[in-house]
Amino acid sequence: MPKKTLQGKVVSDKMQKTVVVEVERIKEHPKYRRRFKVHKKYKAHDEKGEYKVGDKVTIEECKPLSKDKNWKVVNKI
Repeated sequence: MPKKTLQGKVVSDKMQKTVVVEVERIKEHPKYRRRFKVHKKYKAHDEKGEYKVGDKVTIEECKPLSKDKNWKVVNKI
């Protein structure tokens, strides 16, 4: 089974070897059919600390690295 990949923007790089990536997606209301944006933040592993706030990145699912970190940054867009 292929690993999930998401694209988002780095919103925090204050932790060591970890960045917080905010992923935005568009959802539609089931009854009223209005579309709206939904944001979710993921903690992703960044071994070298090369990604900074504002970078657009791709993250990929991986095995759990800590309590709430099970994504890793693949590349910069």
